[in-house]
Amino acid sequence: MKKNIKTIKQWLLPILIITIGLFFSPSTNHAEEKQNNNPAGATGFTYSITFPDNQVKKDLGYFKLQMEPGKNQQISIALSNPGTEKVTIDVKLNGAKTNQNGVIEYGESTIKNDPSLPFDFTNIVTGPETVELAPGETKNLDLTIQMPETSFDGVIAGGIQLMRANQNGTTSNEGGSKIINQYAYVIGVVLQESEKVLAPNLELNSVKAGQSNYRNAIFINYSNVMAAYLNDMTVEVQIKPKGKDTVLYERKQTAMRMAPNSFIDFPVSMNGERMVAGDYVADILVTSGDKKWAWTKDFTISDKDANKFNERDVGLVQEKGLDWKLIALIVAGVLVLIILIFVIIRILRKKKQEKELALKKERKKKKQQGSSNGKSSKKKD
Repeated sequence: MKKNIKTIKQWLLPILIITIGLFFSPSTNHAEEKQNNNPAGATGFTYSITFPDNQVKKDLGYFKLQMEPGKNQQISIALSNPGTEKVTIDVKLNGAKTNQNGVIEYGESTIKNDPSLPFDFTNIVTGPETVELAPGETKNLDLTIQMPETSFDGVIAGGIQLMRANQNGTTSNEGGSKIINQYAYVIGVVLQESEKVLAPNLELNSVKAGQSNYRNAIFINYSNVMAAYLNDMTVEVQIKPKGKDTVLYERKQTAMRMAPNSFIDFPVSMNGERMVAGDYVADILVTSGDKKWAWTKDFTISDKDANKFNERDVGLVQEKGLDWKLIALIVAGVLVLIILIFVIIRILRKKKQEKELALKKERKKKKQQGSSNGKSSKKKD
């Protein structure tokens, strides 16, 4: 038995060393090394902006232009390919949106336009969808701005996204999920007709049950209905059962922003709990500097929604969702492992007993032979 354990230890150490080597060996692949050596970095190209005369501030990294109603203007971005391969650049124009975290997105987004948006950025700024650059080539991306005929106060905001076409990206595993990292440049564009600054104003749209990252949550949806940025926003929400003062769920977040004429779907997590149908009240307070917006909103979670979201919540152990086949396989596997261990132990014990019995027989035989030899010698004397 001791010999077997010693043999296992002798094999275990090299296996552990090989395993550790696999986990901790350098993971940088050839594609990443190639990107690091590429003078254009991960995107495969570079850009530079030439600001027109009507740029409000020259020291900004984005376009902020003051134009007249109905005016047509062209802006240019110089694109360069310092590499040795041909590069195709996808160009996408996007209106500024506000995501769930209170961060303004100027890149491609699935967030819809707010109903309060008077002029869609994608209808005002137009340009080519792709630009091709030969190795070492520099080319201007020309975009056309057509201001609305109707005059307006405030700003129209959006972004120009530049991304290399057919980009495979690098992959990383975070929290058990596979994430594909792709790289793009996003250049902001802010258009205005005057220097008049509007005060932002918020309106509550709805409070309803939903899911954030496949986990149960309550969403507070409200809009910034003015053509002005809202900065340094703090949101505080408490969810209570209707007619009671008990706070079931709450959330507070600071340092948030909202884009002009955009909405936010602010999620309040249910902390991994099951969603329960019933009537609830949401107390909401939004502040920005000395401005405050406070709402109290009744809402209902139906049995249908509660069941639907509970079945989809990845953090919940679903009674109906238990995989009994998998459980049976695991139990069977454990039983087989236990039986194998038991059989191996029995075999080792049996071998050990047989060995000990053989040794005893051998000793007994030698002892008998010694006794018989002693008697024969006495007879000779």
